Amino acid sequence: MEVRSGRTVRDLRRENRAAVLQRLYFDGPSSRFALGPATGLSSGSVSNVVAELVAEGLVEEAGSIDSAGGRPRTLLRVRPDSHYMIGIDIGETRVRIELLDLTLTELARVEKPLAADGPRRVDRYDVGVVVEHLRTGVAEVLDRSRIATDRLLGVGIGVPGIVAEAPGEGAVVHGQTIGWNAVPLERLLRESVRLPEDVPYYIDNGARTLGQAEMWFGAGRGARSAVVVLFGSGVGACVVTDDLGQGRAVEWGHLTVRVRGRRCRCGALGCLEAYAGAEALLERWREAGGRPLADADEETALTAMLTAAYPEDGADGAGAEPDATALAVLEETAEYLGAGFSDLINLFQPERILVGGWAGLQLGARFLDSVRAYATSYALDHPAAHVRIGLGMLGPDAVTVGAAALPLAGFFARGGRQVEAGPRETAPAWRTALRGRAAQ
Repeated sequence: MEVRSGRTVRDLRRENRAAVLQRLYFDGPSSRFALGPATGLSSGSVSNVVAELVAEGLVEEAGSIDSAGGRPRTLLRVRPDSHYMIGIDIGETRVRIELLDLTLTELARVEKPLAADGPRRVDRYDVGVVVEHLRTGVAEVLDRSRIATDRLLGVGIGVPGIVAEAPGEGAVVHGQTIGWNAVPLERLLRESVRLPEDVPYYIDNGARTLGQAEMWFGAGRGARSAVVVLFGSGVGACVVTDDLGQGRAVEWGHLTVRVRGRRCRCGALGCLEAYAGAEALLERWREAGGRPLADADEETALTAMLTAAYPEDGADGAGAEPDATALAVLEETAEYLGAGFSDLINLFQPERILVGGWAGLQLGARFLDSVRAYATSYALDHPAAHVRIGLGMLGPDAVTVGAAALPLAGFFARGGRQVEAGPRETAPAWRTALRGRAAQ
């Protein structure tokens, strides 16, 4: 049966269920009475939807509140243990796999270090090694939690690279900086990870999953436009505006900031990433005469550099002299990042720029003050006066949380129902849910 708008009754029921679920999920416990004006549904529609969701175990009672002159009103909430998601961050130094419930409470975690055994950096990202980490890691988190896989909404994965869809392959990753050329990651996972065929995979750029997490649950909440920057070994960004409500990953790290400049790991000359990524930062310190820790991973080496530059911040730093070389490299890096931020300000005129990623979190507020000053000096006055630059709120798990939000968005798009028609679901459905939430 169709209604005048062209939507079927089934479509309307799904949309009504999605409206109630999202309101309860993002705004906390609510009564049936309050859900009506909050969702725009009639009291009868709310009652019908709530009855269905309670019967299916998706919604449960959560106490009561007094009402004006009547009986107390029962509060409702989404039941945390009704379903689960797996979020995965294929990062620059490790693969992180987390199992979370519907409230994004972590139930189990596995981390697999990515250590280069060969002479080339890309050896760290050998596709076979990464897929094996994912295969064993997913099995471990499921075994530790002992949940039934029929309650798994899906597996969300943040990757370093551009993600495209290919017929017969699903999600394919183009990660030039890590040596991935059209890697059919979704097909490889379906062939190796032991999950039911109807469990969907959602694979997206890591900067975009970071942005999604901060916009839904972190420092981006309430903003109509924002750029969320992922600052790690390299740099990337996710742009969220009225036109790009669901967010779009942009290869910001590969904007040219210096003609015929340093060679970037992508192969080009003068990219921002060649100056501002943590890998390049440490290399520039070494070239300037600094002494990064030998045989240490990038996170440990960056910590040592910051301790050398800012000894007063360390536990044993009282009275120690700052490393002038490390300070000079960090200040130059702040200027490059500030210039990169000014491009984002001038191009997108966002309300907020939020910095995340392991290197961004390590550098923290002290370093961000210099970046902010350079950004506003290079940007146009009007957009620079209306942007707020700060750190993300979700810490090192932000990419993983954002990845887990992808199957959650698909769940909302289906009105709280699991995938029924095979392992693939169309991207527009769950991307529409992301866009709708970002606009609220």
